[in-house]
Amino acid sequence: MEQTIQELYDQVLERKENPVEGSYTAYLYDKGLDKILKKVGEESTEVIVGAKNSQAELTYETADLFFHLMVLLVDQGISLADIQAELGSRVGQKSKLHERSDWR
Repeated sequence: MEQTIQELYDQVLERKENPVEGSYTAYLYDKGLDKILKKVGEESTEVIVGAKNSQAELTYETADLFFHLMVLLVDQGISLADIQAELGSRVGQKSKLHERSDWR
């Protein structure tokens, strides 16, 4: 079985709007933003470690990170369309990173 990012987002949104008692998603929303942010941070670190270990571990940890990012986006009212629009606005644009004094 496969699941698209949009399907994952929709599932997470459904769980926020209609919490299922005992579900992990409901637990995260019940605990609030700080818990969600902590999990995003933990999963980001696990992606880095996974990348050093194997493709299988990187794939597994990336899926976890995607899930927690969807929880964060839904919590903050940001849609995938918002992310797509932001990405689209960057097409053909030079990175502005070099303009920042703290980029190195």
